[in-house]
Amino acid sequence: MSSAREEILARIRQACSGDAESAAASYAEITRQYQQAAKLSREEILGLLTERLIEYDAHVYRARETEIAALCRELFARRGAKRIVVPGDLPGAWQSGAEFVADEDLDARELDRFDGVMTAATLAIAETGTIVLQNAHAQGRRAISLVPDYHLCVVREQDVVETVVEGMRLLEATRHLPTTLFSGPSATADIEMTRIKGVHGPRFVDIVILGA
Repeated sequence: MSSAREEILARIRQACSGDAESAAASYAEITRQYQQAAKLSREEILGLLTERLIEYDAHVYRARETEIAALCRELFARRGAKRIVVPGDLPGAWQSGAEFVADEDLDARELDRFDGVMTAATLAIAETGTIVLQNAHAQGRRAISLVPDYHLCVVREQDVVETVVEGMRLLEATRHLPTTLFSGPSATADIEMTRIKGVHGPRFVDIVILGA
């Protein structure tokens, strides 16, 4: 225990010393034996993502571009969602079955009056059942996906990866963007292990995995 503690402290001192070249060399020497690339087939990866999301209490659907409008109508009707906030650049072909209002820096009070939000996603990680949102195309500001009680999120099949490492590598190019990672509806538990949904985001989440 003592030797491990000393090693950790030594690394911290080295990192804080300003010797960037030495720190980079030490980082490169770290043994990485964890899985860094996909081993499953494409369908197995999509199946794993679905399984993980369902475990986290999300609902998952598969659809093609020609089917998404009908599916959205069905999901909004099932949720009783009549007024939906969306990013201004969300594809018009997806917007069916409700009144859609483009976000124009709406404040929290205004966002709270909507029945839900609909966005796209940057990518999804099957291993952890994680959806990644960024302030990017068809995803909008993070506020719109945190305030409404219901979130319908569309993830394209080609944007689903198997491992966290693959996901982080893809996000490297857009690391400067505000980024949110979530796995299913927002939920927390107090010291008595009472699970409460909707504390830090939507209580209800539907994920549509979109094929070509």
